Amino acid sequence: MSKPEQHRIEVDVTTTYIEGQSNPEEDNYVFAYTITIRNSGSVGARLISRHWLITDADGGVQEVFGEGVVGQQPFLQPGEDFSYTSGTSLPTPVGTMQGSYQMRSEEGTHFEAPIKPFSLALPHIVH
Repeated sequence: MSKPEQHRIEVDVTTTYIEGQSNPEEDNYVFAYTITIRNSGSVGARLISRHWLITDADGGVQEVFGEGVVGQQPFLQPGEDFSYTSGTSLPTPVGTMQGSYQMRSEEGTHFEAPIKPFSLALPHIVH
């Protein structure tokens, strides 16, 4: 069995369409996403910043950079996780998000934790 990587961050995402905050007549579709970040590596690490690419169905891209997540820069020991919920709006009923978290290990090494693309879509619109 191989030794776990020193810097390994796993990211799981669930999404929800927020009908009550959306206004399809004005091309405004609001989505919430809940992210769980898990440190599967062998050293503690702090989430320093985030980078998102949010793409709508027309190919429009929003690029978002920011410190931490929801006003926090969580430090995760090996085996710990951190969950948060945030949101975004799109001018189309379908889109995607992807990006990365910039991390710093407890020994000072900077590394990226990639966030695989995930869908934002109205229920029952994508099969």
